[in-house]
Amino acid sequence: MDTHIAILDDHPILVQGLKMMLEHEKEFNIVATFLNGNDIINFMKNRRVDIVLLDVTLPDKDGIELCREIKFQFPECHIIMLSNHTERSIIVKCMQNGANGYLLKNISVSDLLQSIKEVMAGNIVFCNDTKKIISKIISNQPIEPINLTKREKQIIQLLAQGKTSNSIAQELFLSPLTVDTYRKNLLQKFQVKNSTELVSLAIQKNIIEE
Repeated sequence: MDTHIAILDDHPILVQGLKMMLEHEKEFNIVATFLNGNDIINFMKNRRVDIVLLDVTLPDKDGIELCREIKFQFPECHIIMLSNHTERSIIVKCMQNGANGYLLKNISVSDLLQSIKEVMAGNIVFCNDTKKIISKIISNQPIEPINLTKREKQIIQLLAQGKTSNSIAQELFLSPLTVDTYRKNLLQKFQVKNSTELVSLAIQKNIIEE
């Protein structure tokens, strides 16, 4: 099934470039592009959108708040923030508002394509720079009040960096099945359905500070 993508950014050249680039991928269907935030909600009421590539800075709306609004009205939609902002408070706020990933606009084409596929597979995505910021925030915070083992703390930190079960398994010298077992246990402990909600709840509980 095609992935239906909407692009929202206030720079027409960037929007056109993203559209042309993504249209080369057979599984991607660019259903709409927007230069401001006012029209996307009404559009999504009548059209299926699987992924929104969303800028933080928009001329008419706060992209961070728009992320929250989209996720509230369309919880099945995945949102990837695509921004030049590197402030950790902005990254954290986007994740609190339900974003499925945060990428900087200097990301490579191949990494962007892979990120979209990873998000559709239920993973969280960050570019290398935001991975470093998120990792630092998590490692400096106590995992409380939920009681987690040392290994579970490692797993949640790596999940928050956007890593898949296979890559976590390789890094921790575990089998992918073992990692999946840890991940399922974490979902149960946090009472969430997926890794995106897991990291978002960790942020809301101040495990990851703003």
